Amino acid sequence: MQNRYSLVISPSEEIIALVKTMKEELAKEIGWFHSKNSLAHITINEFMAAENEIEIIKKQLNTICESLKPIHVQLNAFDSYPNGAFFIAPDAVSKIDLKQIMKHVNQSFQAKTLFKNNEPHLSIARQLSPEHIATSYRLFSKPIALNFVCDSISLRLFNPNIKQFEIISHFEFKNNPKSSLEQGTLF
Repeated sequence: MQNRYSLVISPSEEIIALVKTMKEELAKEIGWFHSKNSLAHITINEFMAAENEIEIIKKQLNTICESLKPIHVQLNAFDSYPNGAFFIAPDAVSKIDLKQIMKHVNQSFQAKTLFKNNEPHLSIARQLSPEHIATSYRLFSKPIALNFVCDSISLRLFNPNIKQFEIISHFEFKNNPKSSLEQGTLF
């Protein structure tokens, strides 16, 4: 049987708690919305895999993270996409750094993906109407300044009973630049 998985960057517990509170505030204003119950994260990709493949995928993810180095991430603006997503955006430097991590993971990852993200953002809500987007901007009008150290990626498994992804593993960045060179060496 195939299961649905996602790879994400998880912010600190403090940011996860703050975003949860923001989602609850927004729900009081507009009612239920997509991603209301999802824990704060930055999606890298989503994929399908059989249970017997996941241990191989975990080994691959350890190898992928071997050469990655931790980065400092600043999230400093509310923004939205035309598809109705309302989110907290990284600053320009963090966006570049996060994109490099996401690109490295997506290029190195061998499982067939359903979706690859190349625009790092921390979703608050998805598929909002234009009116609900306007309400979101009004509700969260104060400046925001969040930061965390991105030093790992997380593997999540979709739980169909609660209709949410749940983290099942973390893969630490080892900052070992030699490992990516050695992988490409045949002799």
